[in-house]
Amino acid sequence: MRSRIEDVAAAAGVSMKTVSRVLNHEPNVREETRQRVMQAVEALQYRPNLSARSLAGQRSYTVALVYNNPSRNYLMEVQGGMLEACRASHYNLVLAPVGAPRLRKAADLRAVFEHFAPDGVVLIPPLTDDATVLEYLEEHEVPFACIAPRHSTGRIGVMMDETAAVIELVRGLIALGHHRIGHIKGPPAHGACLWRYRGYRQALKAAGIDEEPGLVVQGRFSFESGIEAVHRLLDMAHPPTAIFAANDDMAAGCIRVASLRGLRVPADLSICGFDDTPIARHIHPALTTVRQPTSEMGRMATMELLARIRSPDAGRMVHVEHEVLFRESTGHPPRAC
Repeated sequence: MRSRIEDVAAAAGVSMKTVSRVLNHEPNVREETRQRVMQAVEALQYRPNLSARSLAGQRSYTVALVYNNPSRNYLMEVQGGMLEACRASHYNLVLAPVGAPRLRKAADLRAVFEHFAPDGVVLIPPLTDDATVLEYLEEHEVPFACIAPRHSTGRIGVMMDETAAVIELVRGLIALGHHRIGHIKGPPAHGACLWRYRGYRQALKAAGIDEEPGLVVQGRFSFESGIEAVHRLLDMAHPPTAIFAANDDMAAGCIRVASLRGLRVPADLSICGFDDTPIARHIHPALTTVRQPTSEMGRMATMELLARIRSPDAGRMVHVEHEVLFRESTGHPPRAC
């Protein structure tokens, strides 16, 4: 038979109210009591009845991941981290895609709250800075956390210094001997596009390399846009010897096109990306990239959101560290540039 909260209370020697406070992560519970309750929860394999919790606490015990991001790998990583945090706090997670047009965004958000009534939402780029989405959440007093917002003042969530990460990455390419380095940008509305392009430019400037506008092309953070963009770079009279794509999906598209054109990576062309999503490790050659702890960022943003749901004054903006990973897709240029 399914264990009840009464069973947990009896096993732990506490009241049902104390069990509820522990499961809801409320303050002012002694650590010894909290541990005793959690031991009883595990021993009895107790799982809260979400419907009953909702009726008793006027909550849905659901959070939503609100997104409009073309990178499936990035989305899956964030989702995995959010699921981990939700399970630990006995919350449900719903995925809430939001359309691009302004009216569609508002309609999609209304539908999410009508059908699921989430207690709060996590936003990922580019919706972290979308005026329509932010206005809707603030107008309806919905708690939300952001991952990598362009404007972080007054926000809670998690972010990383992406400009510094790209400076380190491009410096590594320059140290290998590359001077003609192409860059495939992300969507202009995406904060990451701005930060990663800024890092590219600053690294070139610090090395005394003039930026060549033709070496910078527009992408959309999708595999397909990487294919389109790299064709433009490789069709140049003097193509780059290295390409920094602003995410791993576009970099993977570059590797595919290089192979189709008979170019060896990295002997003929070095390619690198950003994020260190699973595709970076699964393709051949393995991709040089910046490790952004995307899954962990999803988990941390959810934890900050749950803290804000429990207390209007709780939650903070957490800063995480990056790591540049030089793998098989980068090497010395084939000729002096």
